[in-house]
Amino acid sequence: MTGSTTRSTSRNAKRNAKRGRAGAAVLAVLTVPTATAGCKAQATGSAPAASSSPRATATDDDKPASPPSSPTAPPSSAPPTATASPTPKPDPQGTTLMASGSQGKQVRELQARLRQIGHFDRSPTGYYGTVTVAAVQSFQGKRGLTRTGRADTLTWQKLLGMTHEPTAAELNPPTTQQVAKPDKRCMTGRVLCISKNSRTLSWMIDGRVMSSMDVRFGSQYTPTREGTFSVYWKSRHHVSSIYHTAMPYAMFFSGGQAVHYSADFAARGYNGASHGCVNVRDEGKIASLFAQVKNGDKVVVYG
Repeated sequence: MTGSTTRSTSRNAKRNAKRGRAGAAVLAVLTVPTATAGCKAQATGSAPAASSSPRATATDDDKPASPPSSPTAPPSSAPPTATASPTPKPDPQGTTLMASGSQGKQVRELQARLRQIGHFDRSPTGYYGTVTVAAVQSFQGKRGLTRTGRADTLTWQKLLGMTHEPTAAELNPPTTQQVAKPDKRCMTGRVLCISKNSRTLSWMIDGRVMSSMDVRFGSQYTPTREGTFSVYWKSRHHVSSIYHTAMPYAMFFSGGQAVHYSADFAARGYNGASHGCVNVRDEGKIASLFAQVKNGDKVVVYG
């Protein structure tokens, strides 16, 4: 009985051992596909369960899927350091005292001094415009200076040394244009001395200028006649019978040509012309002249 029991137990143990080995084999077969499937999922791009933060490479066009744990600082936005410009060389003719656009008493004095020596051909205005620039350039060229057209210290010093201090009449002359030297026919008696070149009229008595004023003449189609005439008719409130325009303070000297006030000349200056008359634009001066001139007084019109 004992021997039989022993043999039965041995057989059972062998069967159990076989069954245990078979179960282990089955368990091993089931485990291998599970591990393989996990590797395949990672290869297709699924994020692993645990990984370090992604890092962008130098060839990335987009931002990383998630921000890095330690973001880098943005590039500096500080402006570039400015390059120092070279120091300009000083003007050999000194500091500019007056230039185009300047205005005031010193500009008027500059113009008056230039006029004294023939570089400025009109009355001082106190404004530094293109005519003054050209006058300064002319003066600088004659004195061997750089023709800048600006009144610098060297130019000003040379000009002061060649001219005298302008008088009140030189600073504020009665006419815009420089009054011409009177024609010899104007040197005796009572004369309206009219120069086409300087565009001025001087009222003279025995060679002495009593007053002067700007005047305007006829166009090339209706020129003002030149020669020696006399005033034959005065008409205070005259109106032209041909053009039907007002001719206040008219003093006729040659046919229909007269010296008279012109509102158009006062408004437009030398942009217009008369039909042969001698226009005056200063109404106060022509009114005073009209009161002094008498019929028979001489009129001299010259180029």
